[in-house]
Parts: sequence; C-alpha cells; structure tokens
Amino acid sequence: MEVIPINKRFIPIILGIILLCSLAGCGGVKLDPKNPVTVSMWHNYGGQMQNVMDEMIDEFNSSIGRKKGAIISVTSISASKDIQEKLLMIAAGDPGAPEMPDIVTAYPKTALILSEQGLLAPLDAQFTSKELGAYLPQFIEEGRLLDGKLYVFPIAKSTEVLFVNQTLFDRFSAATGVTLDSLTTFEGITEAAVKYNKWTDSLTPDQANDGKAFYTADSWFNIAQVGIAQLGGEFVNPDHLNLASGLFRRIWDVTVPPVLEGGYTVTNGYSSDLSKIGEIVCSTGSTAGILFYGDSITYPDNTTEPTYYTILPYPVFDGGKKIALQRGGGMCVGRSSPKKEYAAALFLKWFTEPEQNMRFVSSTGYLPVTKKAFENNMKQEINTVENTNLKKLLEAATRMYEEYTFLIPPNYENFDALSKEYEIKIKNAMMEGRAGVSRDHQAVSLISEEIYQTFTNF
Repeated sequence: MEVIPINKRFIPIILGIILLCSLAGCGGVKLDPKNPVTVSMWHNYGGQMQNVMDEMIDEFNSSIGRKKGAIISVTSISASKDIQEKLLMIAAGDPGAPEMPDIVTAYPKTALILSEQGLLAPLDAQFTSKELGAYLPQFIEEGRLLDGKLYVFPIAKSTEVLFVNQTLFDRFSAATGVTLDSLTTFEGITEAAVKYNKWTDSLTPDQANDGKAFYTADSWFNIAQVGIAQLGGEFVNPDHLNLASGLFRRIWDVTVPPVLEGGYTVTNGYSSDLSKIGEIVCSTGSTAGILFYGDSITYPDNTTEPTYYTILPYPVFDGGKKIALQRGGGMCVGRSSPKKEYAAALFLKWFTEPEQNMRFVSSTGYLPVTKKAFENNMKQEINTVENTNLKKLLEAATRMYEEYTFLIPPNYENFDALSKEYEIKIKNAMMEGRAGVSRDHQAVSLISEEIYQTFTNF
C-alpha cells in the first residue's frame, strides 16, 4: 500500500479541524427535518412553571426543533421524589421499571447512581468551550460527577437570602436603634434577636417571659455548611461532619444560644408561615420561596395588618467570605443514540439562552444560569416586574451574583443522610435546651455548653 506523505504546512490546519470538531461535538451527527427525532422528557415542574415549560416546549418544537429535526415529548410530570424513585428502579434493573427517558430532571446524587450504571450521556462533547463559558462556572461544576464529566446541566437555580418583615422591623428599630445594617452578619442577627425578645417582653409588663422570637432558618444545616465555608473550612466529609472543630463552635454560638434565650425559634414548617402570622421578623430561606410571602400579617386574634418585606443577601459570619449556597437540580440526558443525545443537547442550549431562560424563571424566585442573563436580562426584569417582593428578590440576587461565590455542595453518597440527621438532632437539641432554660431557670451559657458537649459526640 502506498503511503502518501502529508505536507507539513497542512498539519496545523488538520489538527485545528480535529480540535474544532471535538470542541463543537460535531461527530458527524445530523438530524433530518423530514424524519425528526422524538426525545422523551420527564420533569418535576408544576404550577406556573409547568405552564411556561409547556409553552416553551411547543415553541421549540415549532421553531428550532422543526427546522433541525427534533421533537420534545413530555411523557411524565411528577414530584422530584417520585422521579427519583423511578430512576433508582431503572438503575437497579427492577422488574416493572419504566424505560429510561431521554431527558430527565435530577440532582447530582441521583445522576451519580445512573452514570455508574452507564445510563447517562456525558454532555461535554455537545458544547464548545465558549458555550460552556457562558454559564456560571459553579453551576456547571456542580453537574460534573466523579469522573469529571458533565452529566447534570443547569437550567434554573436558587440560592438563600434573608427575608425581613419590614413592618415589624421598623417598630423594633425605632425603639432600639437597631438597623438593617446589623443583619448583614449572623452575629448581628444574634444580637438583634436577643434585643427583640427583651423589647417585646417589655411591652407587656404584666406578663412575664412572653417575648417574641426574631429569627428562624429553613435549614440549620445550610447555616453550618455555608458558614464554615465562609470561614475557610469544610463541614462535610465523606462519612461524617466536622463537629469538633473550632469553626463549628462559632456556628453553634450564633445559632443555639439565641434559641435558648428566645430570640430564635425552631419550626418543622417553613419560615414564611411564621412570618405571615407575625411570629418572627426575619428568616433565611430559598429564593424560590418568595411566592409564599404575602402582603399582610394575620395575628392569632384574626386581626390583619398590611406589611411589606425587605430582602437582603445571605448573611456572612464576621470575618468570613461572601459565600452562599446554590440549590436546584438540572437536566440529565439518557444514553441512547447519537441523534437523540444531540437533539437533547440542542434543546438544552436553546432553553438556557438568556431570553428563554428568563421567561422560565421569571416570577418564580428561581435564578437564570448564564452570565448574560444575570448581567443584562435580570436588570430588565427588575425594571418591568410588577410584584414588589419579586423585584426586591431579583435586586438581592443580582448583588449576590456580583459579590458572592456560590458554594458547590459535595457529592458524597451519604450527604443527604448526614444533612437530615444533623437537622433533626440540632432542632431537638435547641428545643430541649430552650425547655431546660424555661423549666430550670439555669443560665443559657451553662445549658448551651452541656448540650454542645453531648451534641458533638453523636
């Protein structure tokens, strides 16, 4: 066989073509508009987000999809828990398990199990480096699993912020001089909470010890995880939590003693429920919870009062870095045929373009996933949105995009179990400690130390 030598001048050109194809994920995949590929989808978006999702899928199918030869067909809409159960059945090969969808909403921990069984298609080859560079790096990195490949593609995210019932806070501020600036740190919230409990107690001198709580958290675990990250450490290891560190002691001292003193409260529900009845002034929770905060307070005697909220970026521990949690799953692509995987990626690219992405997340409290959407489209949305609370939320989220780093939670197998165990035990410790203070009239510092020693040895 005759070997034809390659002119050295063409080597850089050939290598460039190979590199370009690898970056673009070209792979020779082409769709046929006359014989379109149908891509099945499962998702967990309900209510308003389902309506928008339906509209956008119809738009994709009738425009880009029709032109390229791709059709998105939603075959299941279920809660996240139900979808996860079905996916785990598929991964385990259970009898009666449904067929793996081509696109499905999932969290990284579920995706890890699916990828280990070879059920997911890595997405890196479907995107150029420039395309991936358009997204927030932390959002992309969270979707990379242990092998470093991208399996969970971000389409909408949320973070945590501080919701402040400004109507109640204004009265407290006028009486004590505490300002909103005090609430930028957890230490400041702690100090304000103790003052608020004493101030509200003083309003009814004929009734002893009836001071109100100032603050609660939707997730005490998140405070520990993010707080320790702000202070330069790590809270979660593969098989245990770092409870014995000095950094965790700082978390403890600004979360547990205020509960014992009545400045914080513990709930098994959501903080928005307590805010709407005037039982707290502020709370940390997901931006996606914004729609559950109303514009009035209904007190226990059924009287109501109009109210308004201020929404601040997530608090930071004194001396810590501005770090906040990123939350939310993404879309995974099932391993199938090159054409279906290409068509699925085509939809994900279109769906997360700034204009489409903002349509999906607007009026929900969720955040877009591209830099351009944050820098341009979010500002436009702030100027046009009619819901006052949502407007304030978008302003706070934009500040956080500019100033904060979003934390990527670890993808350990037992992460969920560790977080749930912590949440249950810290709440029990808080409530038992509060009851001990009220019952035995012991000093808060003594009871806090006692339950700290017990807690850190579990």
